[in-house]
Amino acid sequence: MNPPINRRQFLNTTAAATGAFTIVSRHVLGGAGFVAPNDKIALAHIGMGTQGFAELGALLDDPRIQIIAVCDPNRDSHDYIEWGQHSIRNQIRNYLGNPSWREGATGCPGGRDVGREVVEGYYSNQRRENFKGCATYIDFRELLEKETDLDALKVMTPDHLHATVAIAAMKRGRHVLMHKPIANRLAEGRLVLQTARDTGVATHLLAYGSGTGNGRIVERIREGVIGRLREIHDWSNRPVWPQYTEIPKDQPPVPKDFEWDLWLGPEKPRPYHPHYTHTVFRGWYDFGGGSMADMGIYSLWPVFEGLKLEAPLSAEAWASHTCEIVGNVSRPTRNDFAYPAACSIRLKYAAGPNRPELDLFWYDGGMKPRLPHELEAHDVSLTPEGILFVGEQGSILADFLGQNPRLFVNGQVRPLSTEVSGDAAARASRAARSNPWVTACQGGDPSPGSFLNAGPITDAVNLGTVALRAGKKVLFDSAGMRITNAPEANRFLVRDYRPGWEL
Repeated sequence: MNPPINRRQFLNTTAAATGAFTIVSRHVLGGAGFVAPNDKIALAHIGMGTQGFAELGALLDDPRIQIIAVCDPNRDSHDYIEWGQHSIRNQIRNYLGNPSWREGATGCPGGRDVGREVVEGYYSNQRRENFKGCATYIDFRELLEKETDLDALKVMTPDHLHATVAIAAMKRGRHVLMHKPIANRLAEGRLVLQTARDTGVATHLLAYGSGTGNGRIVERIREGVIGRLREIHDWSNRPVWPQYTEIPKDQPPVPKDFEWDLWLGPEKPRPYHPHYTHTVFRGWYDFGGGSMADMGIYSLWPVFEGLKLEAPLSAEAWASHTCEIVGNVSRPTRNDFAYPAACSIRLKYAAGPNRPELDLFWYDGGMKPRLPHELEAHDVSLTPEGILFVGEQGSILADFLGQNPRLFVNGQVRPLSTEVSGDAAARASRAARSNPWVTACQGGDPSPGSFLNAGPITDAVNLGTVALRAGKKVLFDSAGMRITNAPEANRFLVRDYRPGWEL
């Protein structure tokens, strides 16, 4: 039997055989900015939850992209968690141009049927296209099998499925756009990168570009404004979701039209509970990557690039704990299932060109760094999120993504100039407008946000989790991908896969 022929092959083959198609200017066909249907990137959106809908507008509005399918194990419900009441419903109303959409409904909407309604409604109402072709799938594997015209995927699932979905897509030659992190296990993150190298598809991690201010601060540090850099301190107000202190004991029924088994994917079976799912998954070691995976990639990725950091030499962590009373005795609770309410993590890096060994500290849950004397002298008050660079001759304090940088040197404080040249600013502006991943999908240069550039930051966030779970300092052999001083901690580098889901 001959292999199935897809849309592009059909059009090209038919045109060559019959001469039936006439080449006409696109401006004649569709006006300025028109993209011929055969030239659009056919994209499937995997995961239709809170953040998926929050970010959907940029894809819907790009004339070079056509969303042809959505996938989610949930069909349609209003039990998602959001960051402002009715924020997602109002966003969907904007997409549809319908201010009364689901008037009277309570809760936060989500699911694959909602995704299809939004995609088809937006294309009809906003882009004025008569589009009724958005397919829905429960299982991404079925989608990859059946959608032969597919060019690319956007992965918006919980963290534990990122590597599984991305690797399956790349092995089929599909380009991948992904929300952070690349994976919530160090070994999986490296396998994603290796698959990207082997397949050569266009990839992009969406955290790229947010912390460019920190990248410019690093440029000034490399010029010597604070002497040799010794420490970096980065802190976030996360978590802004529950960090559960016990495994749920009750067993509510699985909601109607929700495929719990598919939501679990590669993770071992357990009874359904809403504390695991919709938007609150990130607090569990099995399903999420914690606060550093949520926010640290934004702020630290450009720092890693600017300093050319590789994998950490070691990691250690300090975490808050809870207590329980058993037999009239109060004692700390052993917790190896959920991230702590607050923690600090220390990653040590080897010396590099023009710098000694470097310590990177992460803080979350309200924890913040100890201030150097030169900052205390100026009565500095730390914001809920921020970053601090400490050198041998001074310090730089900035907001989380590098905004409002201040230089503390020789007892003086002043704003730090991180202006870029006019040419560099223009290039950055053009890159932001052009969406470098779309350009890469169309045969252009790789995106600077390629997975291949995110290896060190992915190692960092996942090794921090290993240190939290190990409860001790761990020494890391990057080449051998193993913990050398605590062999029992090596199990935290990998996932214990459910049979049939191995990578």
